[in-house]
This record gives sequence, structure tokens and C-alpha cells, in this order.
Amino acid sequence: MAGETDRLAGFVAGLGFEDIPAEVVGRAKALTLDLFGSAIRARAQSDSTPALLAALKALGMAPDFGGECLASVAGDAHLYPPAAAALLNGALGHSLDFDDTHAASSLHPSAPVVPAALAAAEMVEANGTRLIAGIVAGYEVACRLGLALDPAAHYARGFHPTATAGTFGAAAAAARVFGLTPQSISSAFGIAGSQAAGSLQFLQSGAWNKRYQVGAAAMNGLMAATLAREGFQGAAEAIEGRHGFLAGYSDGADPAHAVAGLGSQWETMRIAVKPYPSCRYTHAALDALIALRAEYGLQPGQIEKVEVGLHRNGIALTAEPIEAKRRARNIVDGQFSMPFTGALALLQGSFGWDDYARLGEPQVEALAARFDVRRDAALEGRAHPFGGRVAVTLTSGERLERLVCDPAGEPESFPCAAMLAQKFSALARPVLGEAAEMLRRRIEALEGATDMRGLLRAPGPGAITAE
Repeated sequence: MAGETDRLAGFVAGLGFEDIPAEVVGRAKALTLDLFGSAIRARAQSDSTPALLAALKALGMAPDFGGECLASVAGDAHLYPPAAAALLNGALGHSLDFDDTHAASSLHPSAPVVPAALAAAEMVEANGTRLIAGIVAGYEVACRLGLALDPAAHYARGFHPTATAGTFGAAAAAARVFGLTPQSISSAFGIAGSQAAGSLQFLQSGAWNKRYQVGAAAMNGLMAATLAREGFQGAAEAIEGRHGFLAGYSDGADPAHAVAGLGSQWETMRIAVKPYPSCRYTHAALDALIALRAEYGLQPGQIEKVEVGLHRNGIALTAEPIEAKRRARNIVDGQFSMPFTGALALLQGSFGWDDYARLGEPQVEALAARFDVRRDAALEGRAHPFGGRVAVTLTSGERLERLVCDPAGEPESFPCAAMLAQKFSALARPVLGEAAEMLRRRIEALEGATDMRGLLRAPGPGAITAE
């Protein structure tokens, strides 16, 4: 153990916008745009949103509450208390399971980090460069802690790294925006350590826990940084201590990963964008199935069985128990079902958010019933765990195979600006209309903005103005 908490705190405190390479700034803006496209659609269409909003109202965290500070929420014409805005933006950004991923740490960085940074920026009327510096600081902390945990060991303990490591990333993001000292940031990490939570039990019963716990990570990180800003003392050595984050949440942690190459190797550049609204572990297999369908003109009646090989983490999330995964009954089930998403890919040659309307269709379930998913040890021990191997056996006896080691959207195939704009518009325009393009331009020019207040407040034809 070598003082990882204080080293990370010093990095966050000293990170100036001018220290961040231009390509990292560009990537942070691209990822921010990608997150808020998903959040805007989720504000209007996610099945869990009405209950979340009703709970905030019952707790006195309703919009336009008359407080001194107000913050904006994606796809919403109201302003909210900052803690509520961070919670909502984090939960909404993660609700479609269409948000970005950092493969090596197996987590979604933007959903906890960006909402905390934005709420903090609106609290202190920060400019765009401070917001970007906060976002990058949060990405670096969340991803590095995810690496240090050892994702497989963390999953084996039943934890969800986006929510656990994400709480520390959110605290770092808000603390950087606030301009806290290294000592105060260490305190914020100490407070975050008492709030980092996230359980894989969300895989049961179509529960909405996963969305909430990521939003809670954003809110709790903002709370930790705000408490530290006001002088509240958090525990020392929150990351590496005897009862600290790494010891308590993993049986295979390596603290060195938290600080290796800090300030010179940017984990932000290793964050990927999703082309499909489902668990990232399904994506390589979906790429392979769509490619085989196009190459051979496959039709459902030709397919006798489909075998998919995944990393053991992917098996746990998307293939167990296999009979239940073949019969997805709600959106959460579908988001974490290799058979359901794979059947759609073979039937349509594509897969998007609106395709969850096909849940329960006999044609989809008949094809999903032909899927078998197994652990492929050859996909383990690689730089990231998201590869997939598929084999489609036809009724003629012919066997078609395809291996995809790197699913689309990874850093090596990161989408261009036009593709990102297309994804954002496809999600946001049905809610905001023309105002979606105004918001996109704001985010693309973020470093030139002088005040972040109301950044996401862009009413359009479908923007929510009343419940």
C-alpha cells in the first residue's frame, strides 16, 4: 500500500484544463454527449422514471424548490436541487443501458461521473473548462479504481463496479469542479467510502436497482465533495486502508493499478461507446451475428441452433439461468439476455432501443430458445473481457463461425463525430425536437461556455414540463 488515496487526491486537485491533452478533452465531450442522449430518451420513456420522480417529490426534492442552487436534468424543463439533479441524470443516463463502458474495469464511467460534475458546476457557476476538468478527473479515478478492484473478483463478491467505484469517481469530479485542496479531496474520498454501494442482485425479477444505484453514486459523490467543501472530515486511507474500499470490496485487489501512469496514461481514452442498448458483454456476439446474417442472408427457418462463447463475467450477467434468459419478460431481463438480444440481431440485422417492444413475441422467443451460451476460456486473460465467439448451425448441417475480440465502439473503432451526432439525435430528437440539435451544439462547444447553469434545460415539443 502506497498512499493511493492521497496520490489520487493530489492528482484531482492539480488537474488543470491546460494539463489535459486535446484528444482527451475531445473524448470527454463526446462521451458527455453520448450520455445525455440516453438520459433524454429515458426521461420520457424509461419505465422506472415515474416512480423515481414521485419518490423525489415525496422527499421534498421536487423541481423548482425555491432553494439557492438549482440544476438541470436531461429532457426536463424544470430545475432541481443539485442532489436530485445528479441522482436523476445518473439514473436516466444508465436506464437504457446504452451508455459508455470502460472495458478493462468493466464499468460505465459517464453515468456516475458526468451528472455529479455538472450539478457541482451549476452550484458554483463554473465555466466549461472547469466542468471538463472535473469530468476527466472523475473518469480517471473511477476507471482506475475499477482496475484496482479486479473486476472479476469484484463481480464474484456480488458488487456492481459502476456504482461502487463510480461513487469515488463522482466525488472526484465534483471536488475538482469545486476546486478543493488535496486534503479536502482525501476527505471526500473518505466520505465516499461510506456510501459506495451497488449489488448485482438487480439481475433478479426485472428490478430497477441498477439504474438507481448508479444515480445514487452520482448523488453520493456530489454529497461527499460538498461535505468536504464545508469542512466535514472523512476517513483517511479510504482506498488502501485496512478497512478501505479495496480490501472491503474485492478478494483480488491490486492498489498499484489505481495510480499507475497517473497523469500520463489517460484511461479516458480507453472508454468505449455502445452501439446497442444492452449489456456490453452481448455486443461482440451481436456484431458477429449481424455480420453472419448479412453475409449469408440467414433466415430464422434455416437456423437449428446458435452457440455463443463469452467471458465468465458475461455468462454471469447475460446467460444464467439460461432458461430464464431465453424468455425475457421485461426490459431489464432483455438488457441482460444474450438469447433475446441475439435473436433480435438475427431476425432484424440490427438492434435499437425501440426493439424492446418485441419482448414476448413468439418469433423472437422461438429463435431465442435455440441459443446456448457457454464460458469461453480463450476470451479470458485479454486486455478486456468483452469478446464473443458465435457458431450458427443451419438445418442443412452447415456450421458458420465468427470470433469478434473487440466489439464495435471500442477505442480502436470509436465512432466519428457524425456517428455520435446521429446516435444522439435518434435518441433525443423524438423528445426535444429541434431543441435537441441546440443542446448538441452546446455540448460540442463546452470548453467555450462561461456558465454551466441550465445546460440541459432545453424545452422542446416533448420536454417534460409537468407530471
